[in-house]
Amino acid sequence: MSESSIIRTKVWSELINVALPDSRFHYNFSEYIPDFKGSAIATDRLVALDAYKNSKFAFITPDNCLVDLRYRMIGAGIPFVMSTYGIYRGFLLMEPGMVPPGAELCAAWLDGMEHYGAPISLTEIKKRGNFDFMVTGASAVSHEGVRFGKGHGFFDLEWGMFTDIGAADEHTAVAALVHDCQFVNDELQPTQTDILVDVVATPAQLHSVNSRAKRPSGIKWDLLTPEQIECTPPLIELKNMLGVT
Repeated sequence: MSESSIIRTKVWSELINVALPDSRFHYNFSEYIPDFKGSAIATDRLVALDAYKNSKFAFITPDNCLVDLRYRMIGAGIPFVMSTYGIYRGFLLMEPGMVPPGAELCAAWLDGMEHYGAPISLTEIKKRGNFDFMVTGASAVSHEGVRFGKGHGFFDLEWGMFTDIGAADEHTAVAALVHDCQFVNDELQPTQTDILVDVVATPAQLHSVNSRAKRPSGIKWDLLTPEQIECTPPLIELKNMLGVT
C-alpha cells in the first residue's frame, strides 16, 4: 500500500465523524470529497484572501465541501469554471446572468451547475486567459502543500490540461479547503503529478505554505490509458489542440 493510501485510510477513519453524507455515495469517500461540519467557517477564511477578492476568473472543483464557496461566488458575480463529475462531460462555466435571483444555492450544487451552467471547451477557456484563483477539496493535504484526492487524480488531470493551454502556471494561486483532520503533519513526497497548493483553509486556521516545491506542468500522456483518454472529452480536445498522436 502506498504512503498516500495509508494516510488516506487513516484520515477517512477520522473524517467519518464530521463528514456529511452524499446523496449518491453516502459515506463512500473513495467516490467523493465530502462536505463537513464547519466548512462555512473555512470558506470565510478563503473569501477573505486577496486572491479571492481580486479574482476575475476562477476554477473550482466539484467537491461537496466547496458548495458554499460556489454559492458565494455566484452571489458575488465572479465567473468560474467547474469540472463535471469525473470530467466525463468536460467543464461548465458559471458567470453573471445565468442564475435567477433566489436560485444561487441550488446552482452551487453539482446538479444545479449542470442545469444553470454552460458547457465550456478548453479552446474557450484558453481564449478567456489565465485563472486568477483555483480551489480544490482533498482527501488530505500536508503542511508543505502536498495534496491528494480520493485516488482518481482528477485535479492533477485538470491542472495538466490548464497548464498545457496556458490557463494556469506556477504563479497561479491555488487553495485547498479541508477539515482539520484532513490537514496532516506527515512529510509527503509529491509524485510527478501531485499539485501543491499555496494556502490551506480549515475551520480552525488558514495556513500559508512557505517555500513550496515547484508544481508539475502539462499532461503526462504516457501515464494515461487509452480508456482514460477516451472517456474524458477535454483530453481528446487537448490532443487535437497539441497535435498529440
